[in-house]
Amino acid sequence: MLEQQHANTPTFSDARLDALQRHAFEYFVRETNPANGLVADKSQPGSPASIAAVGFALAAYPVGVERGWMTRTDAVSRTLTLLRFFWASPHGTAPDATGFKGFYYHFLDMNTGQRAGLCEVSTVDSTFLLAGMLAAAAYFDHEDENEQAVRTLADALYRRVDWAWACNGAATVTHGWTPEGGFLPYRWSGYDEATLLYVLGLGSPTHPLPAESYTAWTSTYEWKTIYGHELLYGGPLFIHQYSHIWLDMRGIQDAFARDKGIDYCENSRRATYVQREYAIRNPLNFAGYGENFWGLTASDGPGWTTRRINGIERSFFDYAARGAPYGPDDGTVAPWAVAASLPFAPEIVLPSLQHFQDVYPQITGEYCFRCSFNLSFSDEAEIDGHVGWTSPYHFGINLGPVVLMCENHRSDLLWRLMRACPYVVAGLQRAGFTKGWL
Repeated sequence: MLEQQHANTPTFSDARLDALQRHAFEYFVRETNPANGLVADKSQPGSPASIAAVGFALAAYPVGVERGWMTRTDAVSRTLTLLRFFWASPHGTAPDATGFKGFYYHFLDMNTGQRAGLCEVSTVDSTFLLAGMLAAAAYFDHEDENEQAVRTLADALYRRVDWAWACNGAATVTHGWTPEGGFLPYRWSGYDEATLLYVLGLGSPTHPLPAESYTAWTSTYEWKTIYGHELLYGGPLFIHQYSHIWLDMRGIQDAFARDKGIDYCENSRRATYVQREYAIRNPLNFAGYGENFWGLTASDGPGWTTRRINGIERSFFDYAARGAPYGPDDGTVAPWAVAASLPFAPEIVLPSLQHFQDVYPQITGEYCFRCSFNLSFSDEAEIDGHVGWTSPYHFGINLGPVVLMCENHRSDLLWRLMRACPYVVAGLQRAGFTKGWL
């Protein structure tokens, strides 16, 4: 078992944190197809698989082994099932394939494993999938046949990716591709969740990104001063979390960070405080907001609609990337996103988690927190005894960060695994990172 390495504040016990993390972990045990290992995007019946959720599952299984929630044999079996599925799945330009050029479609049919609907081959979601594969390869290091197969397959799947193709002739990486329309018109530029994409792309020994891709990406960063905090701006919390789940950014710096005199972990800490300060100031006067009620990010929402509430015309959104302080904001917060900031600012995260759990029991479902809730979305009617709206679903891409960031806070497990991955080290070095553990 892993030892607690961080002293939690008295407001949230080790046992409560352990229970929160384990309930999130259970999603990746139950919401899967045992025949191929695919993980449902969300708990709604009939949901397709999300390849990013699969990546989180692959990294979560080692946590389950270390915490005693799963046997190593079961974890290896689940991991091998997934890797064998992706290696053998149809790859090419056919509209019902599973992937192309080493990347995979954003959503896959849970049973057939083929493309779901008309979704895109997603570069960033494939990145999280590949990161999960590399984490599994780093963890399953025994010399028995099955663990050797995990390492061999994960390595082959990563080496198959054609990162240069995804640039479509320019320096930055496109968001994706479809057989019907070719490359999407959007690119990964500006600070966002794509740090890991560029690191894994630069670290490839087979089809790497061009050396100038990272500089082209960072050239579009926005440095701002918000509530007295100087930081690299990104409105939704997940921007400051998703790459950090895998990359230990403490003490290492690229050219941009060196120029600003910080590291990206400190930047995420400041972004977490900005979110909390925004909720304290509550400029739009939403219900509930305060020092222990915050967390704006990409999340489910009450729906695209307008309501007059207490004399104010309010616009509400469905699934959207909410952010602070510049919005969009419709009063919807995501407690899971607060939990995913635990390594950056435990002193403000833990009291907020306790507040959410103790005061709003409606947001705790079968797997840790439900996606999101909104106390302002109300016509004065109570739903299940509670005013407002609560998402009925759990999402794999929300619960994965809870499992993994809780573990990074408690033991550094995923950070240690990825620091040992030669492709991650090479990618960070090619991006210009120095100092610290590098």
